[in-house]
Amino acid sequence: MPPPAADAAATAPARPLPRAFYGRDPRHAAPELLNKVLAVGGVAGRIVEVEAYAGADDPASHAHRGPTARNATMFGPPGHLYVYRSYGLHWCANAVFGPAGTGLAVLVRALAPLAGLATMAERRRAARQPRDLCRGPGRLAQALGLTGDHDGADLVTGVGGVVVLDDGVAPPPSPGVSARIGVTRAADRPWRWYVPGERCVSAVRSSIGPVPCR
Repeated sequence: MPPPAADAAATAPARPLPRAFYGRDPRHAAPELLNKVLAVGGVAGRIVEVEAYAGADDPASHAHRGPTARNATMFGPPGHLYVYRSYGLHWCANAVFGPAGTGLAVLVRALAPLAGLATMAERRRAARQPRDLCRGPGRLAQALGLTGDHDGADLVTGVGGVVVLDDGVAPPPSPGVSARIGVTRAADRPWRWYVPGERCVSAVRSSIGPVPCR
């Protein structure tokens, strides 16, 4: 499986996003995660699709009814990773946002593979081409080797083995936006953003038009 074209736009040293980046409402901050790099060990991909979840104000959020043993990480400090099992089938990875106690998060839905493609391909043998390695939240978690053991990992310090990096590639000035995928409650809220034209984005692209990053 050949690697995708080299990402020539990345010229700045890669640095973790600061804690303050995550201390905001994800409905405004989530588009700024686009084109950042999610790395686990020697495996990494560029974030090309995200969804925001707004805690108590969002019936589709795991945090809607308050803290539980399962969602405890969502109510902790921002900048940590919340990992949960979806329908008992696959893991999903979320960055925790907002002040502690608010239960805000951003689901990382898709990555464009950057590093460790051989490892990704070994973990994702069903993938027929590189764009399918991390195309969807369950696939990307499998490709990166993310499991419940990574729940609570610190995305800023790297404690826990997972980090989100800024390597100088800016988010798209006008990301695609649509309703979220696979939710039955609050399904009409336009809280999904993606990199326009990116082939690694989930197959569903019911866009309602581009919006500027805020």
